[in-house]
Amino acid sequence: MKRFFLSLYIVLSLAGSTHAQYTLSGKIEYERKTNVYATMKDYGEDEDGWFEKMKSQIPKFNIAFFDLVFDSSRSIYKPGREVENQPKSYWGTNPANDNIVLTDFRTQKVKAVKNVFEQKFMVQDSTRQMKWRVKDELRTIANYKCRKAVSVICDSVYVVAFYAEDIPSPAGPELFGGLPGMIMELAIPRLHTTWVATKIDLLVPAESDFKIPNKGKVVTEKTLYETIQSSLKDWGKWASKNVWWSII
Repeated sequence: MKRFFLSLYIVLSLAGSTHAQYTLSGKIEYERKTNVYATMKDYGEDEDGWFEKMKSQIPKFNIAFFDLVFDSSRSIYKPGREVENQPKSYWGTNPANDNIVLTDFRTQKVKAVKNVFEQKFMVQDSTRQMKWRVKDELRTIANYKCRKAVSVICDSVYVVAFYAEDIPSPAGPELFGGLPGMIMELAIPRLHTTWVATKIDLLVPAESDFKIPNKGKVVTEKTLYETIQSSLKDWGKWASKNVWWSII
């Protein structure tokens, strides 16, 4: 009988410790890093040496921080702390610096405030449906074991994510999500950009944390994509990357 209760205690203890490892709410800080030099090369040959001259005047990476606050039913992604000693504006500054994205997991709805070329939009739509393919590769990010998954946006733009099953929230940076765990790292190679979770604070968000400005022209994600495409149709090779940045 003693052995039975001892075995039962061990089983319940293990079950309790397994459940306790799940993170159900908190705030994640992401560092977004864009390789400016690689981005410059995408725009053609440097025939007059202008890019090389610019390299001595600007940092190689454009860095920005974003916060994602979440609980079991919602998440909100918004600009975080400012980067010290980085110019406010220079070649390679991204149009997505002010994005705020509120996702409701219960209703599968999203609201996103986006400032695109000085015009503000309010995206109201269903959550983005992505066809993720889960891979075997694992890595540890911010002390969480994460699994790799890949997908595409805009028909051909490759996206790589690493998600943590121990944070059972289908959220992530920008409009990305839909995986069985929080996206802790995101990479879009054709934008030379990564989002990496640098830390997570364990906390219970307040209702005020999920407030989003009710500003901008109301559009769906598809309408925004079509609007930006139409506006940039004469930009040639400059157009695609700006469209991708606008709808991420």
